[in-house]
Amino acid sequence: MIHDLDATGLLCPLPVLKARKRLGALAAGDRLRMRADDPAAVIDVPHFCAQAGHTLLERTQDGDVQIYLIEKSV
Repeated sequence: MIHDLDATGLLCPLPVLKARKRLGALAAGDRLRMRADDPAAVIDVPHFCAQAGHTLLERTQDGDVQIYLIEKSV
């Protein structure tokens, strides 16, 4: 199942903190699609995924907004 999180307008570290909280409520294998426009998210989100053991499946750009697809680990 894919869940959405709009973190646009939020600055570091809020996008990652909101993603962590949202992923905590999901089942293993669920996916979170997060939109963020904080320039630091390009570094923060992949680092968070690597540290937490989640899989960053995709990162795309839509104008000034980055879209991340994260799969929750066990």
